[in-house]
Amino acid sequence: MQKILLTALIAGALLAGCHKKEPEMRPLQTDEAMNGDWTLPYGQWRFAFTAPKALYALVTHVRIIDTDGYLYRFYTLDSTQDNPSSVGTWSDKIRRVSIHYNKANKPPQYMVFCWDSIIDKKTYETKIVFSPDTWLRMKTPANHLDRFGDTVWYDVMLLGLAPEGKVRIWLEDVGNHPNLSITPIKLETVSGDRLDLCKGINRHPHGYEYYGETPDFIKDKTYPYGEW
Repeated sequence: MQKILLTALIAGALLAGCHKKEPEMRPLQTDEAMNGDWTLPYGQWRFAFTAPKALYALVTHVRIIDTDGYLYRFYTLDSTQDNPSSVGTWSDKIRRVSIHYNKANKPPQYMVFCWDSIIDKKTYETKIVFSPDTWLRMKTPANHLDRFGDTVWYDVMLLGLAPEGKVRIWLEDVGNHPNLSITPIKLETVSGDRLDLCKGINRHPHGYEYYGETPDFIKDKTYPYGEW
């Protein structure tokens, strides 16, 4: 019961309104977060959002509580990229070359983010509760080296945004090694009148229009255009 209550309190802290841009300390942590050393050997971890080919999405706001209890609010984000190799299903070798803004110091306990699904023509709100297994994986090196013979760290988290509001999570690997799929303790995506934090956060207030490759790509195809 205590852990459930603590989870609810931290979720409430994520959704609380504020205008600060810098990390803020919150005295709210799970027992696993408080009792472990979750210092990352490589410093900061990074995260990035991606969508399948031509099925565009755009993340507009992110909040994270890390294992130290710091609350991050991201008002400026790296772009949400579509992935040309993800057609009909997700590629397990998605890579991001550069990430400038999406960074935090310790692994994530909780994350909530707002996103516009262009293909679905709606706003979604996704809430994620991460497990200690994910934190441990993020601070443990891979059992292989990169092409230069250097240690490989799982320091980039990738979040895939697909039709029907479906979200997948991986830790990025290198070379021909597939990314590591992450199963969180909880992942929930809502829209419409169930929006909380994301109500009114929208980059397309006048409606959505398909653009770029989308019209030709979806022609004669059946929604949701794959298995996600």
